[in-house]
Amino acid sequence: MNKIELIKQPVEKELEEFRTLFESSLTSTDPLLGEVLSYVKKRSGKMMRPILVMLMAKLFGTLNDSTFHAALSLELLHTASLIHDDVVDESDKRRGQSSVNAIYNNKVSVLVGDYMLATSLKHAAHTGKVELVELVACLGQELSEGEILQLGNTGKEDFAEDTYFDIIRKKTAALFKASAQSGAVSVGASSEESMKAALFGEMIGIAFQIKDDIFDYFESPELGKPTGNDMLEGKLTLPALYVLNKLHDASLKELALRIRALHASKEEIAQFVETVKKEGGIEYATQKMYEFREKALSLLPASTDEAIRTSLTAYIDYVIERNK
Repeated sequence: MNKIELIKQPVEKELEEFRTLFESSLTSTDPLLGEVLSYVKKRSGKMMRPILVMLMAKLFGTLNDSTFHAALSLELLHTASLIHDDVVDESDKRRGQSSVNAIYNNKVSVLVGDYMLATSLKHAAHTGKVELVELVACLGQELSEGEILQLGNTGKEDFAEDTYFDIIRKKTAALFKASAQSGAVSVGASSEESMKAALFGEMIGIAFQIKDDIFDYFESPELGKPTGNDMLEGKLTLPALYVLNKLHDASLKELALRIRALHASKEEIAQFVETVKKEGGIEYATQKMYEFREKALSLLPASTDEAIRTSLTAYIDYVIERNK
């Protein structure tokens, strides 16, 4: 049994119900909107965040309609944010496939993303829990804040890891945090249990983003991006920050600032990538990733059902071992 099958095992039946709900939510009588939504459905991935919602719900209680609508609301919000991100980044690929804006155009992409955001809030309301509606709304704020924080960081001379973690907590980890927390809230978990669930999700999300950042140091046709793609957009991530703070090299710092200012050539970025790899940046980031794995697992209740614990352990192991 591979990791994905192991992860899904405790919620396999519920996941099929969720997929049906997800697909039925992305329909329209308008020909163009219906066509774009159909394309979005075809590109839907492994449903890792809805699975996390359902696993955490099962950890603290019994899945119900609120669980399904919370999972759907978060998945729609996530999908809408990716559509908008591709417009902002002027990206024509998403995980190796053509982005919505590449096939249609920016106007259509923004409007479809807006439609999905509205649909997300509708399903948050269907949970019947104000706390879950607030959770989804706050997630939307955090995702936007994370993008703006990252944009504002590109012109700074600061190479602090704290800033990096602030950005990824809002940009990526917030979604995993909300997924885990909403699963607990949907089944009436206590405030303490919900907060531990939130922290568990956040630890997974941070590890997930570190893994994504490591990918940037290696050629990846599967991801649809070349080595150093983040740096072409002025982004310096954990491996680079570690090496910059370790070496305190003036010329390397100057090059890093030129990368942030979008003034570095592809050849200079390639040189920077090799320096980071040579000086242990990848190993450091990998070590940090495993530290967040241990923090996540330590948050699971001692009384956790063995099948759920096995599934959640496989979940975070998949996050840090995946190759795309």
